[in-house]
Amino acid sequence: MKNYLKYITVAVISVFMISCQEDDASFGELTMPSNLNIEVTYLDDTNNDGIIDENDSPSEAPGLGSGRVQLNATADDAIYYQFIYNGAVSVASSGEQTYNFAVLGENTYSITAIAFGPGGVSTVETIDIQVLSLYEPPAELITMLTNDSSRTWRIANDTPGHFGLGPVGGILNEFYGANPNDKVGVGMYDDRYTFNVDGTFTHDVGEDGEVFGRAGLIEELNGQGTGNVNGADIENYPYETYQEQWFITAPAGNETLNLTGIGFLGYYIGGDHTYIIESRSANEMILRSTDGNGEFDWGFILIAEE
Repeated sequence: MKNYLKYITVAVISVFMISCQEDDASFGELTMPSNLNIEVTYLDDTNNDGIIDENDSPSEAPGLGSGRVQLNATADDAIYYQFIYNGAVSVASSGEQTYNFAVLGENTYSITAIAFGPGGVSTVETIDIQVLSLYEPPAELITMLTNDSSRTWRIANDTPGHFGLGPVGGILNEFYGANPNDKVGVGMYDDRYTFNVDGTFTHDVGEDGEVFGRAGLIEELNGQGTGNVNGADIENYPYETYQEQWFITAPAGNETLNLTGIGFLGYYIGGDHTYIIESRSANEMILRSTDGNGEFDWGFILIAEE
């Protein structure tokens, strides 16, 4: 909510300043977005193949039990959008955002959409949606991830193969597997991840205020800098600690960790921000995720800290 108030404050200040400097062309013309509309689409496995994808048909409210909902915000004169749910702010440049509501049963959720125009002026709309969720993740998995929100996770930098890549659907880390501490100083190892019991995901980027990711994809974060180019990697990309949502699904029986918005682990690769849990123990999990280019599957080993 602090981020929400910050943006509203910026908008008010911007309008005041422009009223005092109408002849200053550097501000440009400020046009508040209008006709903000939020379209709600319920996403379910309507063809019963165990996977929710483009082959399925949208279902009607409150959905068939997946808990997945896609929101699409549109507004005249808007240049980008944000969504706010449960205090977590998600940037949605195109106005599209997908949420998974994992509380069992049929429940009502309030979502706020903000459409931003030039100069930071904005229009706000809040809607209530009904969502049905029938999938119940294993209790021990939720306990492992959260430990009542007192547990943080990090990349297992001292473990061989803690980060790597391979072919999509192929052997994990077949092309490359990082040696212990192979990526020191690039903005990865000091990051900490918290899967809160309320469904929010916190990515603390550490004291360096930097993250690590793929060139051509990490720019989706819209950070305040460019980082250092090293081949196809962008190292030390300036970014701030943020919150998104997390939830568990099991398409085709594969336990999968899902992050909303720009949420990511270890190395930003874009895509659908889903991480298949290849294996897990009480304090460690091995994850696989396909990048936004459909080029590689990336592997990550995370270990827990209390």
